[in-house]
Amino acid sequence: MSRDLIDCGDGFWSIRGDFRIGGLVNVGTQCALVRRPDGSFIILDSYTLPDAVLSDVDRITGGRKNVSAIINLHPFHTVHCQWMHDAFPAAALYGTARHHAKWPDLPWASEQCESGALGPLFGDTLEFSLPRGVALVCEDENVHFSSVLAYHRESRTIYVDDTLSYLTAPFPLSLLPMTGRLDFHMTLAKALEPRAGAADDFRDWAIEIGTDWADAVRVATAHNTLLRIKPGSFPELIGAALGRVAPVLDGHRRKHG
Repeated sequence: MSRDLIDCGDGFWSIRGDFRIGGLVNVGTQCALVRRPDGSFIILDSYTLPDAVLSDVDRITGGRKNVSAIINLHPFHTVHCQWMHDAFPAAALYGTARHHAKWPDLPWASEQCESGALGPLFGDTLEFSLPRGVALVCEDENVHFSSVLAYHRESRTIYVDDTLSYLTAPFPLSLLPMTGRLDFHMTLAKALEPRAGAADDFRDWAIEIGTDWADAVRVATAHNTLLRIKPGSFPELIGAALGRVAPVLDGHRRKHG
């Protein structure tokens, strides 16, 4: 099996990919393969799979016709959507409104990922959560904070693009305070909705996922890593991350209420 495809057990495979800024710095990206109870498969997010990984996916699924859906969860992860559809043409294609706008000729399912429709469609396999208090797509398109998070309870794996990050770096960069810890994306201040209550809505949402997904043992993050965590530690990690963004939330409350 390719080293870029990681078997998390219980029907969840994390696929780690490359994404280079300016063609030089590889910040990584991800997608995932998930088995449904009926034996079909879902792919989370789109990525042009290297031949070795694609061969592994074909072997695990028993054929590309057995991939029933591709679910694109981050509105700004759009580069590989055409390739993924071409590779798995029988799969129903789901995305956010921004995916629909960027790739209008692709055969998107009518249900958009931010609409709340994913739960009823795929609740036998995954739980989904959309952050509250923040815009999914901001006017400043350099702000890539929000995405739809997914939790695979069987493998106890949280799948998240950007909203939560865990940065790793070689020494001496590994000594920087923002590395080696689970954090909210650095663009939170710009992503918060300019209205009263948005900071509290975001805080309450974060506490909610910390509680609801407390039994998680790993967090698959874009772009950097697949983070393994101690059972029961996710609420503490979320609480610590909230503590580090408390000045951002307090500043928003002072300005907007």
